[in-house]
Amino acid sequence: MAMERWRPFGWGLRRWRPVRTLEEEMEEMFDRFERMFGPPWRRPIVETRGWSPLVEMIDRKNEVLMRAELPGVKKEDIHVSVTGNLLTIEGERKQEEEVKEEDYYCCERSYGRFYREITLPAEIQKEKISSEYKEGILEIHMPKAEEVKPKEIEIKVK
Repeated sequence: MAMERWRPFGWGLRRWRPVRTLEEEMEEMFDRFERMFGPPWRRPIVETRGWSPLVEMIDRKNEVLMRAELPGVKKEDIHVSVTGNLLTIEGERKQEEEVKEEDYYCCERSYGRFYREITLPAEIQKEKISSEYKEGILEIHMPKAEEVKPKEIEIKVK
């Protein structure tokens, strides 16, 4: 259960984080200031930093399953590779139509190139990796190497 800090006079609730460094507080404060008062060419923080897809990785008995959210990205624009114990997902989400900046009411979507590198939790069989892309979700099935799979040991009673 997350603890919430109550703030009077309509400030709303804010998640209480007792162990938060001064550096994190200052960075958040400067980011808010820059978004409100910074020069126009520096305001779109997402464009300058890029974006990366949200992922989940599940360590199953015989495989490692990784899912990545890539809504609005075409299959042809996604590239997946494995080097050593690093899984790399990269590609690009293209904007469908050009909209003038003054015509925007609200834009929370991210466009452009993305790059995500994830360390795998176990040794895998690279030649047996399979993937599928359906409804904006990329699933990558990575079978574990034989020496990593758990082995059942029979217990004998004497």
